[in-house]
Amino acid sequence: MPQKHQTLGEFIIENQSSFKYTSGELSRLINSIRLAAKVVNYEVNKAGLVDILGTVGETNVQGEDQQKLDVYANEKFIQTLVNRNIVCGIASEEEDSFIAINSTDQNHQNKYVVLMDPLDGSSNIDVNVSVGTIFSIYRRVTPVGSPVTEEDFLQKGSKQVAAGYIIYGTSTMLVYTTGDGVNGFTLNPANRYILFVASSNAVSRAWQNLLCE
Repeated sequence: MPQKHQTLGEFIIENQSSFKYTSGELSRLINSIRLAAKVVNYEVNKAGLVDILGTVGETNVQGEDQQKLDVYANEKFIQTLVNRNIVCGIASEEEDSFIAINSTDQNHQNKYVVLMDPLDGSSNIDVNVSVGTIFSIYRRVTPVGSPVTEEDFLQKGSKQVAAGYIIYGTSTMLVYTTGDGVNGFTLNPANRYILFVASSNAVSRAWQNLLCE
């Protein structure tokens, strides 16, 4: 049972053995999402104080006007995920197509793909409404050693190995599941640690039903 005030990093290490694939790569991947979320949270909290509000004059794949914060969050999440040398591909709402990523040895050894909306609801930030990040993680289905393809991203929801969201609001909260309970963490602004706050297997069952639809 997770302890109150346990950090997200400590929780991931303690529960790594419960992941279906216990190589440590998924743990590092979730940690990279944690890091990017902290960077984005810092910038979101400065909205109105620096020139980061408004549009950039482009539209995303949904036909929505891209906000400056959309572009910033997209760049930070992609940068953080690529630097960890874990993912072989990223699909983002802010990109026209998926991004294929080679491993550092140039042999396409990475095993995970990430699908995300880096900053959902960013057009509402100038009226102080909560915004958030949505993410989904799959293991690739194409052979390791080959470039990632569209097939790796177009998988059933039930094939997800992890999924979650981050809310940037009155408090910043990260909620995720790897299929064994849903766990919530809140950012402590005083020391920038993301601390465990709640866990629910009941929510996990509801989440699992939603993913399978």
